[in-house]
Amino acid sequence: MKFFIDTANLNDIAEAEALGVLDGVTTNPSLMAKEGITGAANILNHYKKICDLVAGDVSAEVIATDYAGMIQQGEELAALHSQIVIKLPMIADGVKACKYFSDKGIKTNMTLIFSAGQALLAAKAGATYVSPFLGRLDDISTDGLNLISEMRLIYDNYGFKSQILAASVRNTMHVINCAKLGSDVMTGPLSSITGLLKHPLTDSGLAQFLEDYKKGN
Repeated sequence: MKFFIDTANLNDIAEAEALGVLDGVTTNPSLMAKEGITGAANILNHYKKICDLVAGDVSAEVIATDYAGMIQQGEELAALHSQIVIKLPMIADGVKACKYFSDKGIKTNMTLIFSAGQALLAAKAGATYVSPFLGRLDDISTDGLNLISEMRLIYDNYGFKSQILAASVRNTMHVINCAKLGSDVMTGPLSSITGLLKHPLTDSGLAQFLEDYKKGN
């Protein structure tokens, strides 16, 4: 399972990278704004900074909602760096744009996926990554993990190469359950990754080892 971090914060990205387990980064306009990054030129420059920090794929989202605009913005983003993945919304023009970029060998990430039908269309359009939003489904009392399970079954049935990128991951149990269901990738905040480190028996065991060592010296 690949680990992506969902943020525009360079310090968080660097910390996740330092762990040695980071495979990529996803971000969006809201996360950029959260870091005070606004304006097209600043956003593009920030994507370059992210690519300099990590070795894996970096999803960069288009703002346009029409086909021509998505193509224009997507090509501009793709030209920034070889690691850039074009992030497209799950709407009709987004699917068309996905097919356009896929045919050109440019990686894509279809985002805001909330149903198996949407996931099927994205895979048929050749999306590199398909991003079901677990947390947002859970927020409306819908089982987000069930969507992961449905997608895994459908993709395996027909041999689709699209990778399931579990997005809107909120906690460590989301990560574990997605891994059990066969999600190819997870993306979430730094806490969803570092939280996997924690266990009270590890802490107490290490403390005991150190205490026993001190007794013998």
